[in-house]
Amino acid sequence: MDGIEGASNPTMEEMQANGTGGVDELPLTSTSTRKNRPIVSGEPLDIEAYAGLYTGRTKIKRLMFIANHCDNPGMQLEALRMAYDEIKKGENTHLYREVVQKIDGRLGPNYAMDAAWCSTIERKAELRKEKLESELNAYRTNLIKESIRMGYNDFGDFYYAHGALGDAFKSYVRTRDYCTTSKHIIQMCLNAILVSIEMVQFSNVTSYVSKAEQTPEALDPPTVAKLCCAAGLAHLEAKKYKLAARKFLEVGPELGNSYSEVIAPQDVATYGGLCALASFDRTELKNKVIDNINFRDFLELVPEVRELINDFYSSHYASCLEYLGNLKSNLMLDIHLYDHVETLYDQIRNKALIQYTLPFVSVDMRMMADAFKTSVVGLEKELEALITDNQIQARIDSHNKILYARHADQRNATFQRVLQTGNEFDQEVRAMLLRSSLLKYDYNLRASRKH
Repeated sequence: MDGIEGASNPTMEEMQANGTGGVDELPLTSTSTRKNRPIVSGEPLDIEAYAGLYTGRTKIKRLMFIANHCDNPGMQLEALRMAYDEIKKGENTHLYREVVQKIDGRLGPNYAMDAAWCSTIERKAELRKEKLESELNAYRTNLIKESIRMGYNDFGDFYYAHGALGDAFKSYVRTRDYCTTSKHIIQMCLNAILVSIEMVQFSNVTSYVSKAEQTPEALDPPTVAKLCCAAGLAHLEAKKYKLAARKFLEVGPELGNSYSEVIAPQDVATYGGLCALASFDRTELKNKVIDNINFRDFLELVPEVRELINDFYSSHYASCLEYLGNLKSNLMLDIHLYDHVETLYDQIRNKALIQYTLPFVSVDMRMMADAFKTSVVGLEKELEALITDNQIQARIDSHNKILYARHADQRNATFQRVLQTGNEFDQEVRAMLLRSSLLKYDYNLRASRKH
């Protein structure tokens, strides 16, 4: 690869097969350890460890999502078995029937339909609902706002436990008229956000995050972290990856495991890291991700994501793409990320291709193909698309397999600037001489006397 004339760009001989040289290394990983560290293997997802990160309904839904999208029969049955056990701890007979139908007798009699359990749960639910209704009617009669608020909250919890998410949302939102403190409003917003995420209604999530942020006096650090996570998920769902990255990067360490009914700290690192890689420029990646002390703590929980960010910033693209390739199968089993993996991967790869070509006047496409672990033909098609989209200013010598950058002609640009300056100077001189002549012959004075 030939450097630009007069610049100290790397030559082809100085290039490493893993990417371009001459960039700052990350402080997180030394050069000596980089070569020896293992690449994460593409092992199947450890479902038990994964499920242990979550609680409540999201744990069940994630397990069932894995069962629906995994090609490994063993993993499918393991996820269904854990989902079955988790559902039996609660009161959601609808989910129970769904998981039993999916198991279809493949796990033996212990995981067959338990009609007696369903009847017991549903009978208790009817009694519980009648009790809640009578209590709420009594509270309404007495006009005690706090009691009415608690009554609607209890109804929301009841409906949520039984899977009636629409009714749960309505009950939680009704508490708004009976909130007497800022903390009550925050609780109402968090409940509405939780149910909205479960119903995949992220417009409501955005709305109630905004409402909660309007009462800053009641927001403690863990609540702020939860709101950032919820907003990040909403932006991710809307494919606004840059906004999603910014929200996940704002999540403070106070989050811990306090939001396990929605998201785990490992998810914050994964979602935030991939969205940042796909949407941030090099400066933002350095300042907002690599130098972000709080986010670095999250990245320590997912070393693979930390390393691929390191590799991308250090222009070790082959290693970065290898990490991404190994992570892909597991990321496709994530209930929030699966629909965005392909788009994020394409954007990250395109950014890597663009950054690889930036420092050079010409690039040997054979060597570049080696760096990106692809064929020359495949690489040429990728570069053609980027050139057509005006993301790379270059042209391709298809015969010699060389990419030539379309750098500006500095000599011509300088000549044009000098010519323009000369024209401007000429106009200024002519205007000055004209003014001098007018003053010399008192033109303005004589014209005024005629009037």
